[in-house]
Amino acid sequence: MSLTHSLERLWRPLATRAAYTPITSQLRHASTDIADTITELEGGSSLRNLDADIDGHATTYDPVGRASKRNRQLPASRYKFRPPKYYRGPLHPHQPPPNSDPASRVFVPGPFSVPRLEQTYQSTFESDLMTLAYAHHPPGYKAPAKSPRLRPWEGASPYYKNRPLRGPRGSDVLRLLRKPITFRNVPKLEKITLHTMVKGALDDSAHLHVAGMVMQAISNIRVTTHKTRKNVAGFGLRAGQYVSVTAELRGEDMQHFLAKVIDIVMPKIKEWKGVKGSSGDSSGNLTFGFSAEETALFPEVEINYDMYPPKMIPGFHVTVHTTATNDRDARLLLSTLGVPFYGKQIN
Repeated sequence: MSLTHSLERLWRPLATRAAYTPITSQLRHASTDIADTITELEGGSSLRNLDADIDGHATTYDPVGRASKRNRQLPASRYKFRPPKYYRGPLHPHQPPPNSDPASRVFVPGPFSVPRLEQTYQSTFESDLMTLAYAHHPPGYKAPAKSPRLRPWEGASPYYKNRPLRGPRGSDVLRLLRKPITFRNVPKLEKITLHTMVKGALDDSAHLHVAGMVMQAISNIRVTTHKTRKNVAGFGLRAGQYVSVTAELRGEDMQHFLAKVIDIVMPKIKEWKGVKGSSGDSSGNLTFGFSAEETALFPEVEINYDMYPPKMIPGFHVTVHTTATNDRDARLLLSTLGVPFYGKQIN
């Protein structure tokens, strides 16, 4: 193939294309007035006819209809996550999502409202507890040096040479000390447990049914009945008898119950001193009780008093579980919420 023939093949498609002609109306020379150029550009704007077509475009615009016409569906095996039914340890490749994840099996939506007691605690009581439990050190304070936990061997016996240090005196387990309270570990309510021992259920099961109805009414929680495990001849108990009722309150039910006890029930009790100061288990859990006459002061029982036989209304114990590590902090928390204490306080 000759060179002339090759150049002719390359030039032929270029020659057939439309020649580019610049728009001279939009060009401006140095001698042209700028006002004339702006007038020409505005006259050729594409937004002039937009108002005429906007009504027709609005009637034909249907994004939902367009999406339904596509008929696109996700694959059946994709985007469907089922968390594992059982937790098989931290090293298992399949880990369940956190409880706050909607995909979790134990996910509970909410909270949708904040109880008054909890809102007051978050806005007022929490900062007050930090202030009351604050340990102040003046400027220049130096913390005392801590003695070593392990003790050396004393004596010149060669048996002691190269031996590891001994543990502390008394026991190998050291007693937990109270950590300073910060914004991370301010004491707060964890749960409340209601418990009643129904002695009349040994002879008549109706007492147990009435106690369960009363406890369920004042706690808004489905109660759990418990039966004895062994025979106790001194109390007349036989194994397998249902004699007690418990209810465990958490979240909003716990907040509403404690607010009801502090604001309504406790002020109604005549000549009531308060909660005994020695109450507590040295781990931040405090217990107090109500007699049968005081149980009738709850609004749920008082408004339907004719529904329950008076002789079958039980008394019950209230155990307040807190995140505090000692009774002093737990008592300080309940005192801030409005629970009075009397007598000698044991920390």
